[in-house]
Amino acid sequence: MESGSNLTMAFMEIAPNKEGTTHNHPFDQCGIVIEGEIEMSVGEEKRLLRPMETYFIPAGVKHNWKTLSLSAKILDVVVKQS
Repeated sequence: MESGSNLTMAFMEIAPNKEGTTHNHPFDQCGIVIEGEIEMSVGEEKRLLRPMETYFIPAGVKHNWKTLSLSAKILDVVVKQS
């Protein structure tokens, strides 16, 4: 993980059949799938993302993720307002 005062970038590997908890935060978040697949729910939208597909989560919007039968490797970026 690399981090500065307003930006954090993290590479994550998430095992198959895992699910996050729905949440929101006061900063934007985005990322790209490197390998595998992950289902991202952002607000009312739900998408299955595969390698080289990206996501964007606006500040304050509820979101969640879920892996299915494959693990997912993602590069996640969080931008905090100063």
